[in-house]
Amino acid sequence: MIALIQRVNHATVEINQKSVGNIGKGILALIGVQKQDDELKALKLFKKIINYRIFADDQDKMNHSLLDINGELLLVPQFTLAANTQKGARPSFSSAALPEMGEKLFKYLVNIAGNDVPNVQTGIFGADMQVSLLNDGPVTFWLEV
Repeated sequence: MIALIQRVNHATVEINQKSVGNIGKGILALIGVQKQDDELKALKLFKKIINYRIFADDQDKMNHSLLDINGELLLVPQFTLAANTQKGARPSFSSAALPEMGEKLFKYLVNIAGNDVPNVQTGIFGADMQVSLLNDGPVTFWLEV
């Protein structure tokens, strides 16, 4: 599984000009599911997202996690993260999970997130979404398990 995480001051996901997810200070995580992924990988990725130390401490060093700052989490499914871009000028999605599996693992990730993060918001699997954010830093990391 793949997550592209961004430290944000706020982020919103909209569908048809209607907000379906909105957070303040926290992490926007774009989630990609690959064919070989399972619930164990989803759990490992989730733990990595919430414990990754990307928020500043009193000395302005990245020593605090999402949990440390009681931050918010916006999870957005994005199958294009699983694209193979090694050859040519067109991405290949042969390593991406089938939609049914991708949706199942995304929903599992959302479900477990609700146990540890007070405010979890989401995009909608398979929808045409518009995501807006104020990236803080900018701070962006690619996580893969």
